Amino acid sequence: MAIRFASHPHSALKKYQENVPKGIFRICPKCGNKFYFHRAGKYQLCPNCGYGFRVTARARLKMLTKDFTEWDADLATTDPLDFPGYQATIKKMQSKTKLKDAVLTGQANIAGYETALGIMDPVFIMGSLGTATGERITRLFEKATVKKLPVVLFTASGGARMQEGMHSLMQMAKISQAVNDHRAAHLIYVSVIMDPTTGGVTASFASQADIILAEPKALLGFAGRRVIEQTINKKLPPDFQTVENAYQNGFIDSIVPRDEQVAKLGQILKIFVAEKWEAQVHGE
Repeated sequence: MAIRFASHPHSALKKYQENVPKGIFRICPKCGNKFYFHRAGKYQLCPNCGYGFRVTARARLKMLTKDFTEWDADLATTDPLDFPGYQATIKKMQSKTKLKDAVLTGQANIAGYETALGIMDPVFIMGSLGTATGERITRLFEKATVKKLPVVLFTASGGARMQEGMHSLMQMAKISQAVNDHRAAHLIYVSVIMDPTTGGVTASFASQADIILAEPKALLGFAGRRVIEQTINKKLPPDFQTVENAYQNGFIDSIVPRDEQVAKLGQILKIFVAEKWEAQVHGE
C-alpha cells in the first residue's frame, strides 16, 4: 500500500523518515542502488551490481572460515611520533574493530587447506599501513615460511599512515623482504584486492603476489584521482583505478565475487599445495 500525505507532504515525509531506524536502507556507492539492508545477505553485496561493502576484518573472517588461530593479537603501535590525538583515535578504532591495529593475521583452514591468512581492516583508520600493521604482516610471512604454509592476504588500505611518518613508509620494504623470503622457499602467495587498495600497499605487497585476485568494482590505485588529474592536467576516464580496468590490462589474474572466493582459493591451493607439486619445486 502506498504511503500518502494529504497535507504538508515535506514535513510529513521528514517525520516518517525520522521514524525509520537508521541503517535499515543502504545505498551502493558504485551504482547508487538503494535497498533494504537485509538484501545484502551474508556476504554484504549490492543486489544490483555485486559490489562488496566494506566490513571489518573479523566480519570478513566469518565469510571465509570457522577454523582460525590468531597470531600476534596484542601487537599495537607505540605512537613513534607522539602525534597529537593519535592515541585517542587508536583506542576508538580498537573498540570498534576488536583489533589492536589494522590487520588480522593467523593460521586458517580454507577449503580444507592450512593457510597463513591476513585480512586488512578498512574500518581501522582506512586500513592504513602503520608500524604495527607492517610488523604483523611481516610476521605473517615469516611464520608461514617457517611452517611451510601458503599465504592468502586480503588487502584494503588508504596507504601509509601519516601519523607515523617515515616509520610507516619503511614497512613496505620490510614486508617486501619477507615476501621475497617466502617465495624463495617455493611457497605460494595469493593476494585478494578489496575496496579500496591504494598507496604504498598497492606499490608493495598487494602487487607482489604470485596470483592476484580482486573483488568486483574495488578501487585499486596509487595516488588519488584528483592528485593525478591536477598533475597531468587531464581528465581521467571513468573506469580509471578500477580492478576491471586493471584486469583488462593484465594486472589482475581474476576478478572473483565475494561469495565465490572460498571455492576459488580452494582450487588454487589444491594445485600449489599438492604433494606432487611440492616434490617438483623441491627437486625431489
